Parts: sequence; C-alpha cells; structure tokens
Amino acid sequence: MNVPLVRLTSLAHGGGCGCKLAPSVLQNLLADQPLIAPYKQLLVGTETGDDAAVWQLDDGTCLIATTDFFTPVVDDPFDFGRIAATNAISDVYAMGGKPIFALAILGIPVDKIAPETVRDILKGGSAVCAAAGIPVAGGHSIDVPEPIYGLAVIGICKTDEVRRNSGAKAGDVLILTKALGVGVYSAAIKKNALTPEGYSEMVATTTLLNKVGAELAKDPAVHAITDVTGFGLLGHGLEVARGSKLTVVINPDALPLLTQATALVQQGFVTGASIRNWASYSADVKLPAGLPDWQRHLLTDPQTSGGLLVACAPERAGAILQTITAAGYPAARIIGRVEAGAPEVWVAAA
Repeated sequence: MNVPLVRLTSLAHGGGCGCKLAPSVLQNLLADQPLIAPYKQLLVGTETGDDAAVWQLDDGTCLIATTDFFTPVVDDPFDFGRIAATNAISDVYAMGGKPIFALAILGIPVDKIAPETVRDILKGGSAVCAAAGIPVAGGHSIDVPEPIYGLAVIGICKTDEVRRNSGAKAGDVLILTKALGVGVYSAAIKKNALTPEGYSEMVATTTLLNKVGAELAKDPAVHAITDVTGFGLLGHGLEVARGSKLTVVINPDALPLLTQATALVQQGFVTGASIRNWASYSADVKLPAGLPDWQRHLLTDPQTSGGLLVACAPERAGAILQTITAAGYPAARIIGRVEAGAPEVWVAAA
C-alpha cells in the first residue's frame, strides 16, 4: 500500500459512497425538477432512481450514460483511483450495458496534494478502464477543498437487454453478488484499525468490476438489476420495492459479509452514512423484533463499489447463481425474495 505524506482520507469529511447525500435529502432536492415525459427516446431517467440514464437510438441500440465520483475511501492514491473507477463503471453494468468510454472527473486541493499523488489516482482509474476494455477519452478538473475523483461513463446495449431496478416480479428470488461491509471497513481505516488482510480484502471486492451484469441482462429470467452502493442494501432494496410496487424480503442470515465486518461493527465502527440512511427510509422498512443494532448497521452500511442485486425467476435462480459464481463472484448468495404487497422492505426473523 502506497500511503502519501498527507493521508487522503484525512482531507475529506466522508469517504467513497458514504459521502453521498442521504436518500431523503436527495428526494427532497429532486422533488420539483421538470418532467422528462416529452423525450420519448429517454427510456430511463430520474423517475425510479435507476443507476443510469438510457436513451433509445434509431437502430434499436440504447445509449447508457452515468456519472459517479466521491472523496477518498482509502489513502493509497492508486487504489483510490481504481475503486472510484470501478464504482462508476458499475452503473452501466447494472443497466445491462457494456461500457464504451469514460471521461475523468477530478477535483484536487492543489496546495495539499503532491502532483505525483494525483498522477497515481489517475493511473488507478485508467488501469481499471483498461481492464474494462475502454479508454479514458477526456475529462475535467478543478481546484477544490476536498479531493474527489470519478468518471462519467457511456455504454451501449440492446433495447430488450436494458435492466431496471423497477422490473422485479412477485415470486422472484434475490441474489447479491458481493459481500457487505465496505463502509464498516472504511470507518476502521479512518482510525487505523483495519488489518492489512482486511485492507486487501476491501480493495479486492471494490475493484472487482460488475461485468457479469451485462451477461445477466441477456437472460429473460433476470427481471431487475441494481448495484448496491451508498444507500446500503436496505436502501437499494427499497428502490426495487418502490419501483416494482412490490415487497422485498431480506434474509439477514443469508447475507455474504466481509470477513471482519461483524467484529468491527460490534466494536462500533459505523459510518455516519449508515445512520443517515436508516433515518431516511426506516418508515418503509420492517425489522424483526430483537434485531441487534449492529446487524441493522450492516443492512444500512454504505457500499462503495458494491455488488449487484439481481431479481430473477425462482426456477432459474440456482443456475443464475452458478453463472455469477463461475464468472468470478465467489461471495454471491441468494439473500431474499420479492412478494406481492406494499412497496416496503421486510427483514425476515432469524
């Protein structure tokens, strides 16, 4: 791990997807935005909180566009660049698309960070883009008080392969492709409490591209996909419930977790974003009696560059899980189901 003279995480009030606006704040800010209905080729906009915008081209191909950036979640500049780029590209995969190019977004406090540190951030982002098979074709940079880095990413897919977070059907099985606990690990990093093994585990999962999303979208048994990031599993599960007008049920005992996540969260390593997340959407989440706070914090834990939440037909769930695992996602698990009912999330009793 290459730690610069000034710790990148010390220059930011939050880190990674944990610095996103709380769901309730974002909803309030977007409340009076103009309607997009006149644009008939805009297949996906802001109406359901999806991962990216989708525009229908004349030849049956869709253009996917997204942007994502955040403050440092780790101190190693190269790793920060890799994590931020992986997270940004994930939005395209979550819509069922294939990325084709990216633009860099860079904000740097130029009086606090050495040029070689900035170069390493950019190199990390470029390395991940190369792994995804796309160029960084340009970008924009500004001088700001806190460091930020990310990408605007453009992708393509066929019209019938677009996958939204609102397409789940009653009876669907839910699959999560990556382990939870990234926010807990980032809180531990802030206090120098994460072991080297934990750091390696965190970087491995946050730099694992969600490429499998583009393959899953070719399967008609896959009805909805979204990536689990700053709002936590409950927040993004609730977006699926609201968009699909169904109830999402999560089995907490089935969740894949990073190896040190339970121990760390029980020691109090919780992000402020986890607390803000729960305050934002607790009214639409039903918890079983006696669920300990530490377990709830894992459910609301902000995931930087998290996995995909996939809703699929129950008769195909086993085969789809095998496909995901074989594609390089060993933590993938069946974690719940979708039922007819109010647009809520229910956490099942142990």
